[in-house]
Amino acid sequence: MLAIFLKTLPFFALIGLGWVAGRIRFFPEEATAWLTKFVFYFALSAMLFRFAANLSLAEIFDTGFVLAYLCGSALVWIVAMAVARIRGEGLAPAAMEAHTAMTGNTGFLGVPMLVVLLGVQAAGPVLMVLTIDMIVFSSLVTMLITGARQGRVSVALLGALAAGLLRNPMIMSMLAGLAWSGLHLPMPAPLDEFTQILGAAATPGALFAIGASLAARRAAERVAPAVWLSFAKLVLHPAAVAVAALWVFAVDRYAAGVMIAAAALPVAGNVYILAHHYGVAQARVSAAILISTAASILTVPAVIAWVTGA
Repeated sequence: MLAIFLKTLPFFALIGLGWVAGRIRFFPEEATAWLTKFVFYFALSAMLFRFAANLSLAEIFDTGFVLAYLCGSALVWIVAMAVARIRGEGLAPAAMEAHTAMTGNTGFLGVPMLVVLLGVQAAGPVLMVLTIDMIVFSSLVTMLITGARQGRVSVALLGALAAGLLRNPMIMSMLAGLAWSGLHLPMPAPLDEFTQILGAAATPGALFAIGASLAARRAAERVAPAVWLSFAKLVLHPAAVAVAALWVFAVDRYAAGVMIAAAALPVAGNVYILAHHYGVAQARVSAAILISTAASILTVPAVIAWVTGA
């Protein structure tokens, strides 16, 4: 456990460095926004393209793996939705809480960290988790919130969701990489080195940006729901995914371990972007991101130690 903690410590130290820089205003919110844009559109996309270009669809997509992650995540989603409704929340805020409880920071934290800690072969399972989160659950919460406000889900909304996915650089970079691999195209040395150099900026850039963005968040409002959502994300989500992967669908042990580790990641920052865009549950989502990220310094190493037997 100590060895895993020490391995994860540099990643969280980078987050802490970003938090300090943001907190003392050496790195203001505007700078954080531009750094995030660079990582999202360029560095992380280059990393994902390079990973996908060296994988086949068969290495990424496995029916049992997909079903295990979907079922485990859906169970947590349903529990969080039920808890919110019992507290008297409307459909839109309840859906946002459900989304918060099972959407981890797979893109900015999981891809860089888990590939380093669990090996390059972890790239395929991590990309599959990222794809399911973006395509299935992000679409679900958008449809529920919009449907709750408009009273229906229109064809125009479905078209907008599809267009949004196609404009997402992470989705497009993965699709481009898989297409490159599927067509058995050679990877020219200059292109390989270009994506390697640019992709290498994703890890420090993403972690620093996470920390800097956390500096602007507060946990003073809606603390109780935020603590519950953080518990659901850091404990219930990996537990539910573990049961589904190891005992229900009998997923390959290594792939299941990567999936469980990905499920143990703290709440993703893009959940707040959705909450802010729709004006729903912003305070509790923001607090859950802050609390879950701080607590994950201890919980993520514990989960990784368990799945690796360290």
